[in-house]
Amino acid sequence: MKTKPILQNIPDGWQEPKLASIGVFSKGSGITKEELSNTGHNAIRYGELYTKFNFKIENIYSYIPTKIIPMTTKIKYGDILFAGSGETIEEIGKSAAYLLHEDCYAGGDLIIFRPKNTNSLFLSYLLNVGEGRKKLRELGQGQAIVHIYKSDIENIKLNLPPLPEQNRIVAVLETWDKAIEKLTKKIESKGRIKKGLMQNLLTGKKRLIGYTDKWRFIKLGQIASFKKGKGLSKSELLPTGRYEAIHYGELFTKYNEKIEYILSKTNSYSNMFLSKKNDILMPTSDVTPRGLSTASYVDKDGIILGGDILVIRSSRDLNGLYFAYYVKSNKKEVIKLVSGSTVFHLYGSDMAKFKLNLPPLKEQESISNVLTIADKEIKELKNKLSLLKDQKKYLLNNLITGKIRTTVNMANSPQLKIGPT
Repeated sequence: MKTKPILQNIPDGWQEPKLASIGVFSKGSGITKEELSNTGHNAIRYGELYTKFNFKIENIYSYIPTKIIPMTTKIKYGDILFAGSGETIEEIGKSAAYLLHEDCYAGGDLIIFRPKNTNSLFLSYLLNVGEGRKKLRELGQGQAIVHIYKSDIENIKLNLPPLPEQNRIVAVLETWDKAIEKLTKKIESKGRIKKGLMQNLLTGKKRLIGYTDKWRFIKLGQIASFKKGKGLSKSELLPTGRYEAIHYGELFTKYNEKIEYILSKTNSYSNMFLSKKNDILMPTSDVTPRGLSTASYVDKDGIILGGDILVIRSSRDLNGLYFAYYVKSNKKEVIKLVSGSTVFHLYGSDMAKFKLNLPPLKEQESISNVLTIADKEIKELKNKLSLLKDQKKYLLNNLITGKIRTTVNMANSPQLKIGPT
C-alpha cells in the first residue's frame, strides 16, 4: 500500500504547488509615459505596483488611447500583476490582484499571472508577505535596475490551502480592510471639519457664542519677546536622564501644536535655558522653509530647551496654544519671513514682524479649547486605526501561514480557530 508523503512545515490539508501548475503566465507590453492620455482605456504601468497599489487593484490611475491597444496586453478580473523591474530589491516582484470588471491593459515590464481554481486576492496576500515575498526578492537580478523573470516566478512554490479556506481567509482580512477604510474616511472627515473650524475661528469669519468684542490687527513683536534655547546636542539626550528636555528637531518631527508629554530627558542642567508656562517654541533652522513654519505650545515651567529653538514668550495678551494653531493656519506667512538657501533660518527679529488679527484673550482660550477637542477626537480615532492595522497585520501573517486556521460553523460566518495545525 502506498503511503502519502509527509510535507514538512506545511499545515494539515495544504499543498505546495509551483505557481506554473495553478495558472498561466504572460507578459505585458508597450505603454510608455508619452503614450498615456488623460482619458481613454484603463491601463496599468509596472511602477504603479509599488507606488499606487497594495495587494489589490481597485482604482485606475493611467489611461491610453484606442490606437495603443494593439501594442499592449489585455488583462481581466482576477489576474495578478508582478513588477518585472525596479530600482531596489524591495520593489522587484511586487504584485497585486486586478479586481475590476473593466477592460484594462498591462504595459511593459509587467508579468501577468492568471490563476485557476485559486482565490486571486489570497494569492496576492501570500506573494507580498513573509515567505512568498522573501522568495521573490531572492529572484531579483541586477544592480542599478533590478529585474525578475517569468521563468523564475513560474517555479516558485507556495504553501496553499484548499480554495474554501482561501476564501474564508480573504473574508476575514476583508472584514478588517473595510473597518480600516471606514475609519480612515472618518478621520479624513474629522480633519476637514477641523480645518474648516480653523479657517473660520482663527480669522473671525465665525465667532463663538458670547463673543462680540473687536479684534486687534498687530505685529507679534508688540506683545511678545523672543529668546533662544541653549546647547543640548542629541548625544546629551538620555532615556534615564533626570531632567525633561526638548531638542529643536523634535518640533517638526515629534510634536504638534500642543506639547502634552515631554519625550526626551537629559542630565545636562547647568546654564541651560528653561521654559516658562505658555511659551511658544519654533525651530530656527532646517533644510526646508516649510520645516520652520511650525509652532508648539508648552504649558510647563522648567523644561530644558535646546539650541536652535526660538522661544516666543508672550505677555498676558497672547494664549500660546492659540498662536500655535494660528501659525499652522498661516504657514505661508511664516515662510515669507524665512531666510537662507541650503540651510534655512528663522530668527526672532523675523517673527517680530509677523502680523496677526488677535481676539481678546478669553476668546483665544475658547477657540483653542474647541480646536483641542477636535484634535483629541482625531487622535483617538488614529489610535483605533493603528490598533486595527496591527490586528490586520497579525491576522495576515498568521492566516496565510496556517498558524491560525479558519472553520465555518455557520453559513457565511468565518470563525477563527487558534492552535497547532
